[in-house]
Amino acid sequence: MAITSFKRYEIKFIITREQFEKLIPILKIYMESDKYCKDDNFYSIYNIYYDTPDNYFIRHSLSKPGHKEKLRLRSYSANISKEDKVFLEIKKKTAGIVHKRRAEMTLEEAERFAAFGEKPKLDGYMANQVSHELEYFFKNNILTPSVFIGYSRMAFFGKNDKEFRITFDKDILARKENLSLEYPPEGEMLLDEGKYLMEVKISNAVPKWLATLLSDLGIYPSGFSKYGAAYTKYCLEKSNTDYNLYKGNVIIFHNHAYYEHIKRG
Repeated sequence: MAITSFKRYEIKFIITREQFEKLIPILKIYMESDKYCKDDNFYSIYNIYYDTPDNYFIRHSLSKPGHKEKLRLRSYSANISKEDKVFLEIKKKTAGIVHKRRAEMTLEEAERFAAFGEKPKLDGYMANQVSHELEYFFKNNILTPSVFIGYSRMAFFGKNDKEFRITFDKDILARKENLSLEYPPEGEMLLDEGKYLMEVKISNAVPKWLATLLSDLGIYPSGFSKYGAAYTKYCLEKSNTDYNLYKGNVIIFHNHAYYEHIKRG
């Protein structure tokens, strides 16, 4: 199981296609493309976000608190099987600083861990540290899949600072049904066509050249959240998930479709 940890500031912007096309040539002077951006093309990311029956984590996040956290399951491939590797991630934000801890495991291991608290067998100190953090999170919260969010991404890293990263996400879509990464990446768009979500991810200050460039192009910070937009679109309506029992550390689902999906694994 591979473990990755991140600690950084994140600043978000909504930009147009025209602004995007003007940004890219200049970014390439100071930055390098992510290894997944083969031939400068976008790559895909697919997520399942977990939440409580009353959507506590996203409601709390949208209230702009000093501390917030969320849990998601992430894959970089579509239509995966239970044997394929995914990342189970906890993302926390405190006083503007983002901490992300994630663990790599199979889809089957991740779904059973989240649904039943069955911790995968891990090797190594760091692997067990992250698994303990995930286990604590599951034991103290009644969680179930809340929404699927997928998108296409182009990413860049600073040539002289690998902690400095800029990403562009487009074709951001979401759905409230078929909440497993085994299903095709289908859903409804969260951003208008021709719009991009740009995120600047830094460990220190924004470089002067970038601040000047954003100002010249009229690009200003936006509070857009993918999960927040999906919650506004779907979860403010009457939830179609009916579950409310909890015994010990085992969740009893009334959402039979999801329960049976996990059980078959």
